Amino acid sequence: MLGTVLIIIGIIVLFFILMYFVPIGIWFSALVSGVKISLLQLFLMRFRKVPPGTITRAMIEAHKAGLLFIKRDALEAHYLAGGHVESVVHALVSADKANIDLTFKMATAIDLAGRDVHDAVRMSVNPKVINTPPVSAVAKDGIQLICKARVTVRANIKQLVGGAGEETVLARVGEGIVSSIGSSQSHKSVLENPDSISRVVLEKGLDAGTAFEILSIDIADIDIGKNIGAYLQMDQAEADKNIAQAKAEERRAMAVAVEQEMKAKAQEARAKVIEAEVQIPLAISEAFRSGNLGIMDYMKYKNIDADTNMRDSIAGEEKPEDND
Repeated sequence: MLGTVLIIIGIIVLFFILMYFVPIGIWFSALVSGVKISLLQLFLMRFRKVPPGTITRAMIEAHKAGLLFIKRDALEAHYLAGGHVESVVHALVSADKANIDLTFKMATAIDLAGRDVHDAVRMSVNPKVINTPPVSAVAKDGIQLICKARVTVRANIKQLVGGAGEETVLARVGEGIVSSIGSSQSHKSVLENPDSISRVVLEKGLDAGTAFEILSIDIADIDIGKNIGAYLQMDQAEADKNIAQAKAEERRAMAVAVEQEMKAKAQEARAKVIEAEVQIPLAISEAFRSGNLGIMDYMKYKNIDADTNMRDSIAGEEKPEDND
């Protein structure tokens, strides 16, 4: 009894293994759908590490859509290259219905480049709206404007491989907005005609080299920011004031230095005068001893000195008294 159960279990396991390697259900589904694919090829797909169900479903979809140019070998090669077979077939079917020129080679290249080819086809049919972040720019009158825009783009199938993405488009649109506002004489003219920004930006051809085609750029909102010109003038005035103060301080320091130098020179001159005055009594004493000066001559000297002191006193000048 136990042996019979084991035999039955073994037969069931062998049956499922046989059905896995020989997918009769998948082959029959392809047969009734009009897709010619041999049971041997489905069996060999298992050894090539290719899922027969994925390839068969893709071929059935392509056959029903009339895309007879899609071959099994090409689908297997794309799967082995790391591609998404079902996404490529969906994209080809959608492109064919929308009259979009998309070849199998281009679709597989786009898919292997890491882009969703099916989503790109849908975007070609239904354009996508991208909202830009707030873009700040300053008009020539110094008033800051903060602008938001909506960019309507459509996928450019021919540029999907190697073309720049949304980030590049947003960066270029922001650059165009800054350039347009910056070239305006007044912020009022920008507020009165916001469509001028869209017109100028569109004329720049910002979608060159990108995976998108820009259909329109619409200004969603413009807000007035700071008076940048006034802030710059205030900063300039503050800088000029600091420079003037520094120069004035430099001149004051130089004047103080000159004054100190003059005082030093005056003190030096007074010291020399005092030194010279100290020598006078010594010279008189020496003249007395040598006989070059008499009493009458000394009295005349004293009279002249007293007369000079009187005249200086009348004139308001003070002179140190002679101690002799």
